[in-house]
Amino acid sequence: MPYSPILVVHICAGVLGLLSGTAALIFRKGSPNHILAGKIFVASMLTMAVGAIYLGVVKSQPSNVSGGIVTFYLIGTGWLTARRREGETSSMDWVALVIPLALGTLTWVNGIEVLRSGATSQNGVPVGMNFFMGTICLLAGAGDVRMLLHRGVFGVTRIARHLWRMCFGLFIAAGSFFMVPSNRPLRLLSAVKLGQHLPAALFSTGLYLILTITPLVLLIVWLVRVRFTNAFKGTSMPPGGDVYSVSR
Repeated sequence: MPYSPILVVHICAGVLGLLSGTAALIFRKGSPNHILAGKIFVASMLTMAVGAIYLGVVKSQPSNVSGGIVTFYLIGTGWLTARRREGETSSMDWVALVIPLALGTLTWVNGIEVLRSGATSQNGVPVGMNFFMGTICLLAGAGDVRMLLHRGVFGVTRIARHLWRMCFGLFIAAGSFFMVPSNRPLRLLSAVKLGQHLPAALFSTGLYLILTITPLVLLIVWLVRVRFTNAFKGTSMPPGGDVYSVSR
């Protein structure tokens, strides 16, 4: 079955985002390789998110629309955090604030309605995921409010903001790619005549679960290291995303 051009771009951007995001996590923070991988990651993830929003609208899939918007918001604000100087904000931050607050509230309301109907899932997605994603959106919105009230972010707080938004965007991309019921990796590799030549273990749910939650685990590890250790104490991110640190 032929794929639409938008779907092809969406899939390719998603795969590139997963690869470049993984590379950015591996390379030394602030190194040229980290910065290059980060730029590719941002461009590919924003492209993927726009594709998800478009396809969700065309196919009447509200969850894909909201997922695309959240991903675009997280990656976009995470990128701006690295590009800006410490203490820098703009009027667009007040506009962006509406996204997590509105989506977080709507996602929680939808989850409550699903529970009240007696169901435990919606379109194959456990209702707990509604509350999880809704909470993440509201926490992101709270972070935006704090940033605006303090007229920007500084020091390790700025590093942490950039870090968690990028990593969570990678987590969303990994979940969308690996955990959909239709086994997207197998479909993609089969389309290029490679799936049948690879061992079945590469297409197991257990492996996909590990690959999906790995960005989330690394996010927690890095946040703990940034906020509660001396690894990044006294460091900062100048505009452009370079981190003044030799830590790995």
